[in-house]
Amino acid sequence: MKTNKEKLVMHSLIGKIHHPTGRGYRVGYDGKGRIIPAVGGITYNFQIGDSCMGIVGDHVEPGVSIQNPNKDENPALQLFSCVGNKVRITSGDAKGKTGVITGTHGGIEHAFVYFDEDVLDFLSGDETMLVKGYGQGLAIEEFPNIKVMNLDPELFEIMEAKEFLREEENHLKIGVTHIIPACLMGSGLGASALESGDYDIMTQDEDMNKQYKLDTLRFGDIVAIEDHNGFNGPHYKKGSWIIGVIVHSDSYTSGHGPGVCALFTSNDDSIVPFIDKQANLKNFIK
Repeated sequence: MKTNKEKLVMHSLIGKIHHPTGRGYRVGYDGKGRIIPAVGGITYNFQIGDSCMGIVGDHVEPGVSIQNPNKDENPALQLFSCVGNKVRITSGDAKGKTGVITGTHGGIEHAFVYFDEDVLDFLSGDETMLVKGYGQGLAIEEFPNIKVMNLDPELFEIMEAKEFLREEENHLKIGVTHIIPACLMGSGLGASALESGDYDIMTQDEDMNKQYKLDTLRFGDIVAIEDHNGFNGPHYKKGSWIIGVIVHSDSYTSGHGPGVCALFTSNDDSIVPFIDKQANLKNFIK
């Protein structure tokens, strides 16, 4: 497939580790209050490839959560950090170590970075990180009715080489671990764009969780959202698809659940998802 990657801009984005947030009791959909970890900081024991369900936490973010402390500059970090972008630590004991962007999270306005486990123990929380922002505006010439977003062109090519992306009979077949029905999509509806933040799968119905095997969702899973168009923010459209990656954990909060960072969307039936349990970022990133 031919893309416009040569015309895309790669530029610098700066972030720092954002301290975890806490607000006391979080009241869940069941009316119970819980004091549990949530967003931010360095998460040492959950990374891409690990289950995002059943965690004793709420909206837990895998790996390292970063934010630009300047509120005027952080929107650019959110908008232009794409899944697969290279990240380099520029200060502290881990200076020079590199990682990869694995998604962004709306509301708290974080970007997430995957580092090898041995790097995490060298982080103090004060490090500055340089993201090579690259990918917004990526387009596939053969598929004008498909929009690509939040995806590094190199990662696109890796997914294509591993046959998780296949051009067949004027359709783009994309490997996913799960297909999510439109009725389960919650927080994120009403957003004007999916180039920043995420879109939550509601998990408050246990029967639906079992039917669609949501209990097996992992951080980094590539999933398909049925009958959704995301060209200008997510909305219901029969036959359309949103394909994205799971970026944060399940939630006890009404209307929330595992977050999806969009990577592809169609305004027709150009996208055809197929089930492949290996469709997880851990199998694509270097």
